[in-house]
Amino acid sequence: MSSAMDKALMAMSLEEEEVPFDLPDTPAYCSSDKNEFSLIGRLLNPECQKMANLILDLPRKWQKYDRVRGVALSRERFQFFFKYEHDLNEILDKGVHTFNEWALATERWEEQPSSESLQFVPIWVQIRNIPINHYTEEAITALGDLVGLVTEIAFDPTKAQNKEFVRVKVKFDVSKPLRQSKVINLPKGGSTTVH
Repeated sequence: MSSAMDKALMAMSLEEEEVPFDLPDTPAYCSSDKNEFSLIGRLLNPECQKMANLILDLPRKWQKYDRVRGVALSRERFQFFFKYEHDLNEILDKGVHTFNEWALATERWEEQPSSESLQFVPIWVQIRNIPINHYTEEAITALGDLVGLVTEIAFDPTKAQNKEFVRVKVKFDVSKPLRQSKVINLPKGGSTTVH
């Protein structure tokens, strides 16, 4: 009888059944109108980037001391609210920002962010050691696509080129490592390493 009672006591639960909370759909529970002039961001190396320091330092770095305020949303995510839309656009137009020598993923706030939100950053990449017979936009785009989706190429085959590299702007997936080089097999045999 004792073991049956022990089993019955073990099966009992003192906790209430978990029922989800329905957040009311009223203006008092939604901050969408306040988020209109804001950007959201993500630390790409939270071990080396302290959120508290970022919230205090970025307005100074941006020289927007009294026109922007930051909020830590989690250990990795943050939001900055701008007083004026032109300040927000200026910061977004500057491209990738860094803090404590590491990049930040930032984008303008959206009410319904996509699944790719804060997953990609636009970066310029230098491609070096392109095989001499493959200096075409198509080949350069294919080589850039090895790093990320190419969105822009700084190359004009009709103009002089005084650099030993070609620059491409890519949409880089921050969850993947940035590769330094890639071995390329050439169409007529042989291979080369493109950096």
